[in-house]
Amino acid sequence: MIVLIGIFGRFLWDTELVYVGKCPLNLPPVGFENSRGQTGTWAHPFGTENSGRDMLALTIIGAPNSLLVGFVAAAIGIGIGILLGFISGFIGGLTDDLIRLLAGITITVPSLLVLIIIQSLVEQIGLFTMATLLAAFAWPGPTLVIRGQVMSMRESGYVQMARLSGASPLRIMFGEIMPNLLPFLAASFIGSVSGSILAAVGLETLGLGPQRVPTLGGTLYFALEAAALLRNMWWWLGIPIFILSLIFMGFLLINLGLDEIANPRLRKATE
Repeated sequence: MIVLIGIFGRFLWDTELVYVGKCPLNLPPVGFENSRGQTGTWAHPFGTENSGRDMLALTIIGAPNSLLVGFVAAAIGIGIGILLGFISGFIGGLTDDLIRLLAGITITVPSLLVLIIIQSLVEQIGLFTMATLLAAFAWPGPTLVIRGQVMSMRESGYVQMARLSGASPLRIMFGEIMPNLLPFLAASFIGSVSGSILAAVGLETLGLGPQRVPTLGGTLYFALEAAALLRNMWWWLGIPIFILSLIFMGFLLINLGLDEIANPRLRKATE
């Protein structure tokens, strides 16, 4: 639903209203009244904030941007995880030790501190820069999990049969092991997307995300900076939080479905 809003909302609503001063200030959503006695109108059904930006327009632009960051970060992180996880789990030995060491070092690095330092050095962080930075700290988890899965599968009967038939290591990895990992990889990818979105929103709420591009986390940052709740502008915080809740609920349901496919025991328990 959020994806459809991002695709078609731009054609159904005036997204120019995301710019400062385009709307009346501090209007509540339709059906509500603010502290000055103003009621919401259908011209701005989600209300407006204190710089004259339309909340519906911010949602239409901001939600897809937050999703984009999550998908790009997850794609990069899972891509690295597949590559290093297969190499580590299939080859083993010193290569395995080095990859596990690198993953362990990356996990211990304080990502928030690194992002704060980068923010101070770079004038503006864009969406893809944000996604790349998140992916730089997101790959160790998928790598170690995929490594474990590959190590358990490389000794299985069908892999041994492929070895005996003269199949190359690449053929075994991507022709025999990979197809059996696809449901697991899909579930890992969805989980990584939601985790990346959550991390991005957290950083953006602290003011460490893209400043010139509307995002859900950026909307929360400006709402907190303006003390929206203390000024009785609950919708400024409430609407992005509600949209984020829908996003995470959707990913949770998708993940549960993929887990049932990837885990035969779980599938049998639900039948």
